[in-house]
Amino acid sequence: MVSAATRVAAVIGDPVRHSLSPAIHNAAFAATGLDWVYVAFEVPAGRGAEAVRAMDVLGIDGLSVTMPHKADVVGAVDDLAPAAAALGAVNCVVRRNGRTVGHSTDGDGFLWGLRDSLDVDPDGLRCVVLGAGGAARAVVLALAGAGAAAVQVVNRTGERAVRAAALAGAVGSVAGPVSVADADLVVNATPVGMGGDAGLPCDPSLLSSGQTVVDLVYHPATTPLLEAAAARGARTGNGLPMLVGQAAAAFTLWTGEAAPVAAMAAAVTAAD
Repeated sequence: MVSAATRVAAVIGDPVRHSLSPAIHNAAFAATGLDWVYVAFEVPAGRGAEAVRAMDVLGIDGLSVTMPHKADVVGAVDDLAPAAAALGAVNCVVRRNGRTVGHSTDGDGFLWGLRDSLDVDPDGLRCVVLGAGGAARAVVLALAGAGAAAVQVVNRTGERAVRAAALAGAVGSVAGPVSVADADLVVNATPVGMGGDAGLPCDPSLLSSGQTVVDLVYHPATTPLLEAAAARGARTGNGLPMLVGQAAAAFTLWTGEAAPVAAMAAAVTAAD
């Protein structure tokens, strides 16, 4: 039962009413018996920094940050964790002892989903990331940190591809679409395939058995890319595990407790 002693976490975004985060986190609090509640605040574009500064005034201990606030919040927190600093984006804020720390848990969430749902470790793999936006950048950084042998970025805009590939350091590079054929792991981090879009982010004839293909889109659960990859014998996965994984990392940062990932995943399945 919510009381005057209940601790508060929230998500800010615009729009945010569609967010699955309240279902995920409230399921986690219920499963662990923690006296926390998670709510959604629709914060207009340009006012994310104000929301972060209000955390201490209102006693909000944890904040999830979604579009369009991830970059704005970088300058509003007191400190940045390494991944958030490298990406120039924050998706999770922790308030402790009157100070706020910005984190990016997307990369950790992606790696957790890759390992837990698909039993794939990127160490030593040749990886191709399609796209160069925020999600793609988090995946590039995470793959390099996990020991990928190569992280190639394919994107229509060359300048953005160069910036994204640079996050992988020595193993990062910009490549053309045909690089998909030689990859061990292909990650679609573009919105192509979302919400019933019948498009494909790459030529499906380049896909083959022995590959793992992950589409960060999770609505629909099976995109045209995943259908094409499965038809060619590839192992496939969508973006729901990443959603759960990034939320689980945030839960632990806020509470100091291990996240009940089974309960969180069940909540996503029921709410989606």
